Amino acid sequence: MKAMLVKDGRLVLSEVAEPKVGADDVIVSIRAAALNRADLLQKKGTYPSPAGWPEWPGLECAGVVEAIGENARKNARFKVGDEVCALCGGGAYAEKIAVPYPLVMPIPKGLTFEEASALPEAMATSYLNLVWEGHLRPGGTVYVAAGASGLASAAIPLAKALGAHVVTDVINADNVPRVKALGAEEVIDLNKETVSEAFARWEAEGRPVSLALDCLAGEQLGKAIVHMAEGGHWVLISTLAGVETSLSLRPVLTRGLHLTGSMLRKRSVEEKGRLLAELTDAVWDKIAAGEIRPEIDCVLPFEKAEEAQGILERGENVGKVVLTFSKCSAENHP
Repeated sequence: MKAMLVKDGRLVLSEVAEPKVGADDVIVSIRAAALNRADLLQKKGTYPSPAGWPEWPGLECAGVVEAIGENARKNARFKVGDEVCALCGGGAYAEKIAVPYPLVMPIPKGLTFEEASALPEAMATSYLNLVWEGHLRPGGTVYVAAGASGLASAAIPLAKALGAHVVTDVINADNVPRVKALGAEEVIDLNKETVSEAFARWEAEGRPVSLALDCLAGEQLGKAIVHMAEGGHWVLISTLAGVETSLSLRPVLTRGLHLTGSMLRKRSVEEKGRLLAELTDAVWDKIAAGEIRPEIDCVLPFEKAEEAQGILERGENVGKVVLTFSKCSAENHP
């Protein structure tokens, strides 16, 4: 089968062995795979696939069940021919992949393969850090960093659907209308106002942020967190804007603030399985009803994976960039 291997810092379409079905595995014939910034790090050699996963990139996909292992048949709710989406440790840039059955989910009704491929990583990361780690409460103000990112395209509508008031930021003012359409009540232009300035203003206006989902970090973290609501949760999931900050600890103490580091990828299959089961029960009906919809920026053929990653590298996307096999691009799931 074909897969996109990393060779000399570039993605190269290559022939690889087909995956073998283990006792707990589901073989998915991939129809679409969504891109993530972690894929860019993997191409640079700084974020390799965990043990047991293929060496090539790809954290989420959608497709058709081709085979099921013995234990998976006894415990999973899938059968051969079912249309599914899956959370992967790596390896979704390929025609097929073996995935432990707890990481496989049904496709919500009404979604295309392309839309469904954009759900597993972004939606699982969002639910994990908004609900499990961030203790989201209806009526609170949630800040989602980098509003034009693929993750934010899931986190913003999810937080809104769960009853939060959502604020975010963009570095390109042209993206404000599209990000607002995701459900954000306010989108700050980082060329005009810093994150810490916005946090201070929201505090002064009587609507302090109670939960921050932060993929940026850097110096603004320390300046902004001190303006959070009492008992606020700041969940750090990446450090795209820098790995260091200066933090005044007194407000952290007096306000009872929580600073939590969180990574989905390092969690066990069992823990991820529990997360995905809860996510499916709590959110899939909202997706089918149209309350939450995957935001797809563009869809490119699988063979143009290098070009697709370039879109992420240059920050040109609002929402997810997706790779697809052309024969399946028009399929829907009523």
